[in-house]
Amino acid sequence: MKLGQVASTARRIFSARLVYGDPVERDGVVVIPAAAVFGGGGGGGGGGGGTLPVREGAGFGVFARPVGAFVVRGGSVTWVPAVDVVRLGLAAAVTVVALAKILGKRAEP
Repeated sequence: MKLGQVASTARRIFSARLVYGDPVERDGVVVIPAAAVFGGGGGGGGGGGGTLPVREGAGFGVFARPVGAFVVRGGSVTWVPAVDVVRLGLAAAVTVVALAKILGKRAEP
């Protein structure tokens, strides 16, 4: 794939459709899911000299996670955040370990 093709593909991928999912409607309520999206890329090329061929390369990556949804009901819009239980559990565990170390140092003579 040529460098220009990679840039074109990245442009199509990094769009609002990646952040906001398709609206879902049921019983007069519309839900529009949303995600946090992070990405980046790079590329380059090297000219061949003499008998060496010209080389090009590129790549990009995307990370996305759900953050919540907009709920449209009866003419009003509300935001409902997504709760990541694993992330909350990890934060709680790190906090407990940090507090245990701090309190353990205070208890030493």
